[in-house]
Amino acid sequence: MEHQADANETAKKGEGKEYEHFYRFHLPHVHLSSVYGDDWFSLKAEAFARFFGTPVFLLAQTAIVAVWILINVLGLATFDVYPFILLNLAFSLQAAYAAPLILLAQTRQADRDKAHALADAEHREALHRASEERQAMGERQTALLVDMVKQNTLLTETVKALTERVEVLTLEVHKSVVPPDISDRKKTPLQSPSGA
Repeated sequence: MEHQADANETAKKGEGKEYEHFYRFHLPHVHLSSVYGDDWFSLKAEAFARFFGTPVFLLAQTAIVAVWILINVLGLATFDVYPFILLNLAFSLQAAYAAPLILLAQTRQADRDKAHALADAEHREALHRASEERQAMGERQTALLVDMVKQNTLLTETVKALTERVEVLTLEVHKSVVPPDISDRKKTPLQSPSGA
């Protein structure tokens, strides 16, 4: 439970909004505990199992074994002479404890991987839904724009027809209101009175 409280506390205080944003799909799964629990022993066992695979552990173990063998071969001490039975026993004991710790770490990691995979699947599903919604909205807006263009075209054609009709009516009214001789004078250039 301490681990859950620490994880929730870290998520709340966090390392800023970037932390919360990055883990926004994983935070709902923080409360999940692994098969072996999140108690002190499980956490330390997993830490030891992870340490067994590090170069530091391998180099340290190699150095200890080399010193062990050199001390016994050179005769500086004789607690484990040539077939090195005590060293064999130490390796067996280490293997007996390392195997279950490694299995424990793998099981806990599998639980975490499962929770993360579920969170990732939910994230992908949310992205897919959002993409479909955007596509549907785009299709609706495109249909609306096409409809508006059709209406605009119809209005333009109507305005053109009305303009032509107004022009025809204006000419008809002009012919009926203005006498023909006045309209002829307008068409001919004005002559100066002195030249008549």
